[in-house]
Amino acid sequence: MKNKMRKLIAAMALLLPFSAPALANEGGPKLEKAPIDIQDTESLQRGAQIFVNYCLSCHSASMMRYNRLEDIGLSEEQIKANLLPEGAKIGDQMNIAMDKKDAKAWFGAVPPDLSLIARSRGADYLYGYLRGFYRDPTRPTGWNNLVFDKVGMPHVFWEWQGEQVLKTEKDAEGHEEHSLQLVKAGSLTKLENGKANTVEYDRRMADLTNFLVYMGEPAAVKRQQIGYVVLMFLGLLLFPLVYLLKKEYWRDVH
Repeated sequence: MKNKMRKLIAAMALLLPFSAPALANEGGPKLEKAPIDIQDTESLQRGAQIFVNYCLSCHSASMMRYNRLEDIGLSEEQIKANLLPEGAKIGDQMNIAMDKKDAKAWFGAVPPDLSLIARSRGADYLYGYLRGFYRDPTRPTGWNNLVFDKVGMPHVFWEWQGEQVLKTEKDAEGHEEHSLQLVKAGSLTKLENGKANTVEYDRRMADLTNFLVYMGEPAAVKRQQIGYVVLMFLGLLLFPLVYLLKKEYWRDVH
């Protein structure tokens, strides 16, 4: 009986990483596809800069080191000049100085480490979350989120995005549908004839999401590149062998 229970627990543990994103989306808003391309080094560099300047004050990324940013095309000098906090070394992990007790008192919960957040939540979830903040006077921070209801995190990008409000409508079957409406433009958004233009803000959030995805598996780009080389090598090697084998096999037939 104990062995069966252990096997059941092990099976559930294996399923959790795959079921978590699906459960997060079930019954929630429809998530837009995130424009992810971890081979776009310029996007990754912009995302790294946003992460360090806006996220790293509260969220650590303890499984990532600053010198790993050299893999996305940044030099050691660029990292030290633009991304490395005062007193930190190039080989240090991306940790924060905030005390966990203080964080829990300020936010109600300790901000999670973001090293593997893209692998646990999914890129589409993160992209929707970063674009899903809206004004809510009932919340302690004054903000809520369409993707993560009753979120404790304040909207750190509100000056870029501006202010959104939640709109609730009913479909033909009487089901409630929620959407967001931009009512006050930010520095990266515009209101043109009553319509919201959020292209630039969305692009920056895509860059940040792209970097979070990269951070979850920094070796993915190199792994993909090696995979392409191996496939090309096998193709060039095997094609002539298969062709010669075909000629040898069909020689007597013809």
